[in-house]
Amino acid sequence: MNRFVRILGPLMGGVLIIAAGLTATLLRLHSAVAAEPAATAAGGDGAQWGLIAAALAAGLASLGAGIAVAGVGSAAVGALAEKPELLGRVLIFVGLAEGIAIYGLIVAILILGRTG
Repeated sequence: MNRFVRILGPLMGGVLIIAAGLTATLLRLHSAVAAEPAATAAGGDGAQWGLIAAALAAGLASLGAGIAVAGVGSAAVGALAEKPELLGRVLIFVGLAEGIAIYGLIVAILILGRTG
């Protein structure tokens, strides 16, 4: 139960990011369908799939980073309580876990750059 409570916050954050990205994608798709029904029905330019991919890349990376930071952060606090001199090493591990979200954001930006 304790592990579930620790993961609940990052899990909800990742889910909210995914939901926001997919909502923006659906709103854009709705406006594209209303503006050009024939082009969108025929497949369009694929920009809608790029938006969905960008939303999933950022959201799932944030979700994974949140879960990783929850596990590494709690272990880091426990280690620092016993040995305060481990601060530098602990910060490296927490930084690596947070880097996952940054990589997802970079991938999302690259996808959005390709879709135009």
